[in-house]
Amino acid sequence: MGESPLRSGRSVPSASVLKYYFYKATKAVEFYRPVMYLFFLAQGLTFTQIAILEAIYNLTTVLGEIPTGYLGDRIGRRNSLLFGTALIAATLVGIGLTSSFLALSALYVCWSMGYNFRSGSEDAWLYDTLTDDLSEDEFASIRGRGESVSLAIGAGAAVLGGYLGSLDLSYPWFVAAGVTGLGVVVLLTVEEPAAYEESGAENVGLRETLDIVRTVLTQRNVRALVVYYYVLYAAVTYLVFVFLQPVFETVVVDLGVAPARVESLLGIFYAAYSLVGAALSYHTGTIREYVGMRAWFVGLPFVVGGALAGMYFLPVLALPTFLLARGLADVTRSFATQYVNDRIGTVGRATVLSAMAMVSGLSVIPFQLGSGVISDAVSPLFALAVAGGVLIVGSGMILAWEAPISIDGNGG
Repeated sequence: MGESPLRSGRSVPSASVLKYYFYKATKAVEFYRPVMYLFFLAQGLTFTQIAILEAIYNLTTVLGEIPTGYLGDRIGRRNSLLFGTALIAATLVGIGLTSSFLALSALYVCWSMGYNFRSGSEDAWLYDTLTDDLSEDEFASIRGRGESVSLAIGAGAAVLGGYLGSLDLSYPWFVAAGVTGLGVVVLLTVEEPAAYEESGAENVGLRETLDIVRTVLTQRNVRALVVYYYVLYAAVTYLVFVFLQPVFETVVVDLGVAPARVESLLGIFYAAYSLVGAALSYHTGTIREYVGMRAWFVGLPFVVGGALAGMYFLPVLALPTFLLARGLADVTRSFATQYVNDRIGTVGRATVLSAMAMVSGLSVIPFQLGSGVISDAVSPLFALAVAGGVLIVGSGMILAWEAPISIDGNGG
């Protein structure tokens, strides 16, 4: 293995890695995230309708991930990222302007397609770029630092978004659209990795690409990781992000906070939420070195599942539980993507990574719909407790079947 772009004699990362960090800084989700579901509720939507919107998003992911991943392999990772980023920026403007459930449904399709074009291509571009420097083993660390940059910027964005939401719940969407648009400018300066250009990936047919996907998904240990992380863990923790806002509102109001202060407090909480994630993401490499990916994946679902179940009986536990789930999310995704990347080649890389997102998007749909119904019938806290129980039982069953991470040089 050659020198890492972060461990060579240079005092700063390579130009390509710096551009990656700048691009990650434009992922402006924290502007609208603190008030996202409050915005939808203010438009008259029910929890079930919100769950349907999320299901539409994930169904679009299921239908669009393989085609967009394939296009990312054919037209290039950068072009795929450019189109997806522009589409997301336009969609955010549309969401801020509408109050119709039907219009939001159509916009959710566009929103999902934008992320489809970015999902596999983003990680494929980074891994192939690091391959050019013979430093692909640094993928999880650099990806983690990229997420750290995004989350650190997002901390300030969350505070501003909460403030803007207290003025008008549509304002954060417009600001997020403008910042996302800056990502297009950054991406125009990015070059395709030499590993991609020399691979001939643009000439590979769809059938051959699908054969590569099938081969990867059926590999021993990889197949277990797909079920363990991309199906079960990712689906359950996605619900945490969906129900954070109504649960937060319930908990803080019960603690004596005036309802009028909820939006501003959400902005501050999301800032803390982002900073915890940024701190852990920055140390992704250190966590891998001292904990190891295998130990991380084996223990994590039981910790998160237990916390989700426990907060139903003691609601104030929801606040540290949300911080825990946020802090662990990006580190876990970086580990999972590193593990899969190490077992595939440049040809078809974007399609394989998109297939992983497709599997996750498909599995989360029944969780979303079921949790929406349970939330309307009982409460969001009860829905999350049920999800935590499912995570614990399901993880135990998968571990009894097969270990999700192999014990080898790449398994931690």
